[in-house]
Amino acid sequence: MAISASQVKELRQRTGAGMMECKKALVETDGDLDAAIEHMRKTGLAKADKKADRVAAEGSITVLTDMDHKKAAILEVNSETDFVSGGDDFANFASQVCTKVLNGDPNDLDSLMAMTLDDGSSIDETRRALIAKIGEKISVRRFALVNSTSNIGVYLHGSRIGVVVDLEGGSEELAKDIAMHIAASKPLCVSADQVPAEHLAKEKEIFEAQAKESGKPDNIIEKMVEGRVNKYLKEVTLLGQPFVKDPDTTIEKLLKSSNANVVSFTRYEVGEGIEKATDNFAEEVMAQVKGN
Repeated sequence: MAISASQVKELRQRTGAGMMECKKALVETDGDLDAAIEHMRKTGLAKADKKADRVAAEGSITVLTDMDHKKAAILEVNSETDFVSGGDDFANFASQVCTKVLNGDPNDLDSLMAMTLDDGSSIDETRRALIAKIGEKISVRRFALVNSTSNIGVYLHGSRIGVVVDLEGGSEELAKDIAMHIAASKPLCVSADQVPAEHLAKEKEIFEAQAKESGKPDNIIEKMVEGRVNKYLKEVTLLGQPFVKDPDTTIEKLLKSSNANVVSFTRYEVGEGIEKATDNFAEEVMAQVKGN
């Protein structure tokens, strides 16, 4: 049967897919719009599965707070390119998912992905449909929900770094300043006692090896290592770092002057820890041309 332009247009509006894909789906389902949508969703799932092994190390960080500013959600969603992550479809999806984190309090990623959006589709179904539409792998990587009885500090550096701070005492302004500092200085944890033992042991081993190269006596080497460990702990802990707005004072002194305490913080940076592919772009394009 003949497929009209209005049918194609309506299917495009409802699915966001390309014109030729819509026309093909309508032809295969004899013009049945609902059947065509179901068919495209099934096709979209297949396309999504084919892209599952590809590396998605770009993306964005989204942060949302409730009206009372006592609860905040932070989320990382990844794509293969920053071009896609800068698009409206990607941003809208990330915002919807982060809203579900904020209001739904999911236990883990599996429970989050199973949550239903306003159109009745699960987050995972919507993600797969988005993959089919844009042609890139999209993944919801991680999230955190922070509840505070005092002050929530939020800072976003563009869409690539996001921080949420739970500050006891102080003020919202101080909480935001602390969040901004964390975004810039990337502390490992709040205080020295929170540094993982295995992490500290590894650093100490390196310091000892470096100190032994000096050829100095063991008692001197021990003091050198102790000094380097103390310096390292100040560098990687929030309390030991100099405040970015006033390097003459540490975060610890800043908090004490405001009778405040950092309960916890969450810092996400897009793609951190993901091994990025180093494919030659020119070679990839040539391979696609030859394939076509």
